[in-house]
Amino acid sequence: MKTTKGSFINLAALEASGPTKEVKQGFDAPLRTPGASSRLSLDNADTGRLSRLIIVSNHLPVRIKRAPEGWEFEWDEDALVAQAKDGIPAGCDVLYVGSLPVDVPLEDQEGVATDLKRMFNCSPVFMDSELKEKYYKGFCKQQLWPLFHYVLPMSPTSLGRFDAELWQAYVKANKIFCDKLVEEAASEGDCVWIHDYHLLVLPSLLRKRFNRIRCGLFLHSPFPSSEIFRAFPKREEILRSMLNTDLLGFHTFDYARHFLSCASRMLGIEHETSRGTITLDYYGRTIGIKIMPTGINPQRYLSGFEWDDYKWRRGELAAQLEGKTVLVGVDDMDPFKGIELKLAAFERLLDYHSEYRGNLVLVQITNPPRSAGRDITELQLAINTAVQSINNKYGDPEAGYEPVMYLERHVPLHERMAFYSLADVAVLTATRDGFNLVPYEYIMCSGADRDSPQHGRGSSPGEGLPKKDSMLVVSEFVGCSPSLSGAIRVNPWSVEATADGIFSAIKLPQEQKQHRHEQAWRYVSQHTVQYWAASYIAELQRVTKGHNVMKCYALGLGLDTFRMVALDANFRKLDEGTVQSAYASSTSRILFLDYDGTLSQGYGRESHSNKVLPPSEEVIALLRALAADPCNKVCLFCGTPKAELAQWFDCVPNMALGAEGGFFLRWAVGAPWESQGGVLAADMTWKRTALPILQQYQESTDGSWVEVKQSSLVWHYPDADPDFGSWQAKELLTHLEGVLANDPVSIVSTGHCAVEIRPQGVTKGQAVEHMLALATANLQQQQLRQQIAAIHSDAAAAAGGSGGSSCGSVGSGSDLAASSGSSGGRASATAVAAAAGGRSGAGGSGGAAKGVREEAAAGSRSSSCA
Repeated sequence: MKTTKGSFINLAALEASGPTKEVKQGFDAPLRTPGASSRLSLDNADTGRLSRLIIVSNHLPVRIKRAPEGWEFEWDEDALVAQAKDGIPAGCDVLYVGSLPVDVPLEDQEGVATDLKRMFNCSPVFMDSELKEKYYKGFCKQQLWPLFHYVLPMSPTSLGRFDAELWQAYVKANKIFCDKLVEEAASEGDCVWIHDYHLLVLPSLLRKRFNRIRCGLFLHSPFPSSEIFRAFPKREEILRSMLNTDLLGFHTFDYARHFLSCASRMLGIEHETSRGTITLDYYGRTIGIKIMPTGINPQRYLSGFEWDDYKWRRGELAAQLEGKTVLVGVDDMDPFKGIELKLAAFERLLDYHSEYRGNLVLVQITNPPRSAGRDITELQLAINTAVQSINNKYGDPEAGYEPVMYLERHVPLHERMAFYSLADVAVLTATRDGFNLVPYEYIMCSGADRDSPQHGRGSSPGEGLPKKDSMLVVSEFVGCSPSLSGAIRVNPWSVEATADGIFSAIKLPQEQKQHRHEQAWRYVSQHTVQYWAASYIAELQRVTKGHNVMKCYALGLGLDTFRMVALDANFRKLDEGTVQSAYASSTSRILFLDYDGTLSQGYGRESHSNKVLPPSEEVIALLRALAADPCNKVCLFCGTPKAELAQWFDCVPNMALGAEGGFFLRWAVGAPWESQGGVLAADMTWKRTALPILQQYQESTDGSWVEVKQSSLVWHYPDADPDFGSWQAKELLTHLEGVLANDPVSIVSTGHCAVEIRPQGVTKGQAVEHMLALATANLQQQQLRQQIAAIHSDAAAAAGGSGGSSCGSVGSGSDLAASSGSSGGRASATAVAAAAGGRSGAGGSGGAAKGVREEAAAGSRSSSCA
């Protein structure tokens, strides 16, 4: 299909062209977890339409290093996005887009890109070292990372303070990613799966280029509460970009709830729930919210027990730790991991329980820091000081006992597995963490000797290892905490609570340990990384099923204003040329205009008032120009009281007004006001009952006020707390429906943070219908007068030509004109028939003219001169 600027190949064309050619991978796919694929059916997700998936992450899942002969590449099987490939539907071509962990010289970039594409189907994104430094270590690590972990930069010298230069670097880096995606994307039918906080503005940039592209974003970090996120200067840019995806993924409900709260409080976008799904409507598009923690690939760990490196290292550690109760912790060197709190709790445990001195060992593995800064330097010093203090206090050099075995280095997988298999308890005390896979790895390695059907294995590679039952002490602030029902959850900020949790895990009876281990094993074995990927892709396909028929219109330019408006396939955009042509060719037009929020400049909020501002001179000039055309009838509706509305617009002649939302109507300047439906003041007795109730809710809801109109009562709450205001509005609706059940009123909750009580059957729609009927009646009378005038003219001409009595013709025409205001339909029908006959007779037939006069006279009262 040939494409033009602004349009792209749709899904139907993609489907007709056949499946995309599969690119041969240069690596072995991860082993599929037994039974995992059978647990999630993709039959209902329309998997046949997914021929290509582009996975975008900050780093490609490859290891690269410089060699004397060039560059060497290795597939990184530990990368989450690499392990997720096995959950992608079969036959789907997977392309990876991301940056490289090393700087590649400009002259080598083309060759590296070609090799990575050929070997691993990876498309690298290259950035200069200065931009990468500002983008990743500057904005991502110093500003977004603390913000998403609930930390605000309170100190003026803090590196976390917003820096416009770093923000520009972040946007520029995202644009480079977008350019690479545009280069690689074949059509709008492609699926793009974006990962983590490094690329949060990419969805908006991508949606500008491909209006209907299927785009998902999974956030692997926490998402802060609205009270934290609202302090970020570029909050709207981030939120609107996230809403330009089709599916947003979070590890826990807490993080999703915080995002939904931010969307509600800062953008006024409310979510909906239906049949277990959470969605938001954003300018015609439905955005899904997916809550699902990721997992690991169990088969990789189970097969690892046959590795020679693992066997050697485990034997060495088993001899070193023989007879000891082992605690293990694996963390990054990061202020949010709570390593210093873990050490303090471990020391408190040894203080209180002397029986464990000389027997209890904490193996703390700390990965090197991913960024530098004063906070990292201070953390390293604090941890090293704590380790040294505990070892000096409770260590026994003669017996070779050190309470803390501290490893500050990268520990490969086989060595981590060896520590896991020997540990009695894994301890995780992060103060805030998106999702930590250490407990999952520990559960899988700790229970490796088990050979039971519920583990999904028969004869396992781990058979023959000492039997271990995993026990977990997990911070309640970690993303995996809700999914591990068998873990002991602790508040890491409480040193005593953490120490008690570790003690409970050690002293727990074997039966309970085994039961908790079985729970954890079952969950980890079923909720694998492949299951997570398959579930996410299936949901992405479901929410984007109708994308190929959407009509999309891009509005706004900047990241804070850009949005993609999606409309139904049957929608037809109004063409300005067509409208202008129809306007110029028509002879009778009625224009309905709304003032509030349309022609008005805005709302004033002084003294708890939503008083509408008066019209500008430009608006008055526009209305005058429209009303001056005799072919136009302008009708303006406003919620303002009639006296104020008349004061504003009496300077515009021939304009009809609808005050208080159409309750009061006035056809023209000087005409009397009429109430819709003839509602009388006596019908407003319900106000005496309702007004005290509204005033009561005004007093109890800060930021709300009551508006008293002649036709209605309105309780406004736009300045109240969004959640509290919504709760109060629901309560008020229930209260009023009970009290006013027997009164002729309608109680409605509007979309503008208001609850309104108005007479039953009174709506703006009915006011428009009344105005339209009145305009139609006036038009018919005007046309009738024109037709009578034409009859008179034709009859006079015919009578004059035949020498007959012109007096009779004049009298007959006058009678018709007089009857047009009272005879109604009969006079109108007679006039139309007479006009048709008169015009045909005007061609020269005197007999026809006489017939016209006779027919016209029959429809009028009587002719004075026959």
